[in-house]
Amino acid sequence: MSNLTDLTISESLAKLRKKEISPVELTNAYIERMSENNKYNAFITQTAEQALVQAKESEKRYADGTNRPLEGIALGIKDLFCTKNVRTTACSHIIDNFVPQYESTVTQNLLNDGALFLGKLNLDEFAMGGSNETSYFGPVVNPWSKETKLVAGGSSGGSAAAVAAKMCAAATGTDTGGSIRQPSAFCGVTGIKPTYGRCSRYGIIAFASSLDQAGPICKDVTDCALMLNSMAGYDAKDSTSSKVAVPDFTSFIGQDIKGLKVGIPEEYRSDGLNAEVSAYWDKATEILKAQGAEIVHINLPHTKYALPTYYVIAPAEASSNLARYDGVRYGNRVNGNGLDELYINTRTEGFGKEVKRRILIGTYVLSAGYYDAYYLKAQKVRRLIKNDFDEAFSKCDVILTPTSPIEPFAIGDKKMLENPINMYLNDVFTVSVNLAGLPAMSLPIGLSKNGLPLGMQLIGKSFDEATIFKAGYKLECGANFVRM
Repeated sequence: MSNLTDLTISESLAKLRKKEISPVELTNAYIERMSENNKYNAFITQTAEQALVQAKESEKRYADGTNRPLEGIALGIKDLFCTKNVRTTACSHIIDNFVPQYESTVTQNLLNDGALFLGKLNLDEFAMGGSNETSYFGPVVNPWSKETKLVAGGSSGGSAAAVAAKMCAAATGTDTGGSIRQPSAFCGVTGIKPTYGRCSRYGIIAFASSLDQAGPICKDVTDCALMLNSMAGYDAKDSTSSKVAVPDFTSFIGQDIKGLKVGIPEEYRSDGLNAEVSAYWDKATEILKAQGAEIVHINLPHTKYALPTYYVIAPAEASSNLARYDGVRYGNRVNGNGLDELYINTRTEGFGKEVKRRILIGTYVLSAGYYDAYYLKAQKVRRLIKNDFDEAFSKCDVILTPTSPIEPFAIGDKKMLENPINMYLNDVFTVSVNLAGLPAMSLPIGLSKNGLPLGMQLIGKSFDEATIFKAGYKLECGANFVRM
């Protein structure tokens, strides 16, 4: 039964439509894999019984011909998406018993299209982290680990690990500075961060509101297109949601890329770039070139300011968003003598070290006397970064870069834990995309000498995920990466 979990979404749907397999049979196979792979700590809450009820409903729909686009496909949901009557924690102690009475728009869209949910997936607390080690429920273990337990990447580490370990057909993720793409690269799977506004943020617990964007993590490029078809769309409940029409992303899979201009940014090839990563970047370039793409060298001169800009803006927005967790209205409460002490006790016990760090940074840069010096200046640099991309896209159609400068590292790596800046530096290739609000996909390109996956990133123009899917599919075919 377990070999059913090897199937991609597109392969599963083909078999379900032909009645070669049933939704209950497929769901049971994933439930079995979940049980076998608890060691990876990917799922926080499992909803197997609920999933089987949904699978039986899907069987009826296949029988009477009313099946929907994702009918009977078993998904994992990042525990940042509110799910009605199912515990939603953001992997933080401060709301570890929160049970929403409403559904996020993205998860409701997936349910409306026939998908079923196996449970909620681990993440860095409030999506703040790059290794999934800040979770209140402990770190996710990368399924590619051998003797040493490796990180799965963050913040959507549970999502990437669950897909890599075949515990679900696909998963939802969110990306604030690389949180879909970096764990996808670390776990050898494919994930896309859509254009800001493409997917509704309603019902997603906020980290940094001008940067957060939902997207799928899947086994391959085609599955990402199928998932994004269902996840995307305008939502009146989200003021940042875009009314731009959602095309059928699967229609771009397999399209010719002859004449497509692929930009290679000079600034990303720094002296310190890992030699293996650099070599695979060259390989990816050659794969696209062999398919008829034209390679264009471009400049993104403000790239060096992307990380400091991000780590001013993101904590500032986090400080504002997390002010609501005070022990008064909802969430866990730790009493004290008076209101101030109640706030202090609740937030001291409820938040982890990384969340506290970012709240403190954010509160500082928003405070009187520093707002102009830091926050406003960062917003101006953000505009310059966006202008760089606009200029680059006047010369090319898509940009190719590595996803991460390194391969997955060990859980508890002292270099990362003792100096958080080292962890932040891992986002060097991803954060500028969020600052500019652009779409970007990470897909596996090959294995390092240590047998660990490395990823490549394709960055597209605003609301031009179509070109990413075209180029991504060709790159995937050329790389011929073998999943776990």
